[in-house]
Amino acid sequence: MSDYLVIVESPAKAKTIGKYLGKRYAVKASMGHVIDLPKSQMGVDVEENFTPKYITIRGKGPILKELKTAAKKAKKIYLAADPDREGEAIAWHLAHSLNIDDGTKCRVVFNEITKQAIKDSFKTPRTINMNLVDAQQARRVLDRLVGYNISPLLWKKVKKGLSAGRVQSVAVKMIIDREKEIQAFEPEEYWSVEAKLNKSGKPFEAKFYGTDGEKTELRTKEDVDRVLGKITGSTLNVDRVTKKERKRNPVVPFTTSSLQQEAARKLNFRAKKTMMLAQQLYEGIDVGKGGTDGLITYMRTDSTRISETARNETRDYIEANFGKEFLNDSRVKTKQSTNSQDAHEAIRPTAVMKDPKSVKPYLTRDQYRLYKLIWDRLVASLMAPAVMDTMSVDLTNNGVLFRATGSKLKFPGFMKVYIEGTDDGKKEEDKMLPELVEGEQIDVESIEPNQHFTQPPPRYTEARLVKTLEELGIGRPSTFAPTLDTIQRRGYVALEDKRFVPTELGTIVLDLIIEFFPEILNVEFTAQMEADLDSIEDGKENWVQIISQFYEEFEKRLKTAEEEMKEVEIRDEPAGEDCEKCGHEMVYKMGRYGKFMACSNFPECRNTKAIVKDVGVKCPTCKEGNVVERKSKKKRIFYGCDRYPECEFISWDKPIARTCPKCSKMLVEKKTKKGKHVQCSECDYKEEEN
Repeated sequence: MSDYLVIVESPAKAKTIGKYLGKRYAVKASMGHVIDLPKSQMGVDVEENFTPKYITIRGKGPILKELKTAAKKAKKIYLAADPDREGEAIAWHLAHSLNIDDGTKCRVVFNEITKQAIKDSFKTPRTINMNLVDAQQARRVLDRLVGYNISPLLWKKVKKGLSAGRVQSVAVKMIIDREKEIQAFEPEEYWSVEAKLNKSGKPFEAKFYGTDGEKTELRTKEDVDRVLGKITGSTLNVDRVTKKERKRNPVVPFTTSSLQQEAARKLNFRAKKTMMLAQQLYEGIDVGKGGTDGLITYMRTDSTRISETARNETRDYIEANFGKEFLNDSRVKTKQSTNSQDAHEAIRPTAVMKDPKSVKPYLTRDQYRLYKLIWDRLVASLMAPAVMDTMSVDLTNNGVLFRATGSKLKFPGFMKVYIEGTDDGKKEEDKMLPELVEGEQIDVESIEPNQHFTQPPPRYTEARLVKTLEELGIGRPSTFAPTLDTIQRRGYVALEDKRFVPTELGTIVLDLIIEFFPEILNVEFTAQMEADLDSIEDGKENWVQIISQFYEEFEKRLKTAEEEMKEVEIRDEPAGEDCEKCGHEMVYKMGRYGKFMACSNFPECRNTKAIVKDVGVKCPTCKEGNVVERKSKKKRIFYGCDRYPECEFISWDKPIARTCPKCSKMLVEKKTKKGKHVQCSECDYKEEEN
């Protein structure tokens, strides 16, 4: 019989912790919450100070019974759920279910699942932190009041299955507002002029800057002709050469938000996938002789702080593997956002000595890629700044000023390990200029004017939306991934080319919420509510008072909406073809996995079809069908014949309407990180990237 019972959330976590604690400890998993609000009703007694009505979650009865049986046999019980509000609430519900007194020091928390961290945490158990519990209760009650009151209205007035939440509604509004900006955008013409220059056989480029020492905008072709008309001869004079040394500082370790953003940019991971993999790395991986170990610290955090022990170990690693010159001499300041709770450390490896190469054989491909990203980021954060040699040159001809810039990496510093990704995927590259001396004449090979048009603001990617939500103080580390998942599952937005676009349904629902519940969509209101929840956690505010203040106005709006909100009919969009089974018109429908075609004669006819996009190329296999764009079960785009299953042609690369000039086989469009190019599907023929 074990003397002590330890309860965690997951079996993986239980396995890892049980290894460290030994035979005197029985470690069991609650499988997350065992007690929660009911799904079938709001579960909040508004008349009794918003008292939550908790029940045992359906299907969790046997788990709770097993935990109660084990608790009766144990001398002491430890509750070791995750170190956040959610984990504190799970511990509180378990404590009540297992009849643990409120004053008992039964709560154990740790930021990493390593032998030392676990043993240290069990030396200093504490009581349940009711401020954390109250903050979690306040969020749950608030979301229930909003969701379980507005959602039935939407079901009644629009269609079944809809929902409205505080954070998700603001996220949808941001996506729709951006779409309106794009639609209202009017492009403006502008021009650039580039001089192709050559010094002693070394070509380089300079861009038009201005005239007579002043920066000049080129709006029209007439502006360009006027400038070019001033240039005489075929040389430019070097007026000024400026050389500088520029330092580039390393980035700080990951928070939840920055990890989700960087994993999206560099690994093409969705936020939900990033958090799933991070959870696995946190809970423990069997790394051979070393046994099962948590490889990273807790992954829900808004702090960039790291412990002194981790800092010293990482600095020792850098000095031993890269040299002392790669160490950052000054102490790196970890800037926290104004909304940061700073409750935990940044996301980092639990042991820097477990470098990605050494643990790679024990990880899946995606686990390894995410772990490497986290490991690289920590190490780079404590390395010396990169040093760049920069050069700026002004060249003139009759008052027309061109400017050339170049840079070269002088000392890599942290960039030897890690370079932060960008939303447009562009990488910084060395662009050196030849040695130039003031007063010398440089030959002009050509001067090329180029017409451009201003571009509308880009649609939100997952990474950009997460970053913007964080900057506005909307949501917290644990809410970003579920929010993005929810707005897609509800059909309010869709992803096209990895960017969010609103659906008709999303626009209709948003318009109704704006009309009747404007405070729900008010960014300042939502951010203030998050701040209020933080104040409850800090013990500065009473959760019932915060909810009461919100509900007083919300209840009035609810009554108005019930009386005045009109029913909205969402008409199905014609698909432009007839049903091959009954002859009725096919229409577009929105399902859980996006748009599809269905027969308008439903339910008499239940014919449905996937939407396929013709790419304008005849099938190279059967020569009869057309190549269409399809999606795999994992939503990856591929190309196949529309005569499938009669013809089984398939290609991951997009075929184009030309054949290879070398072998006459199919040409395809190949996407790379730098762009895309055309190549042959059979031989080595390849065209330049664009």
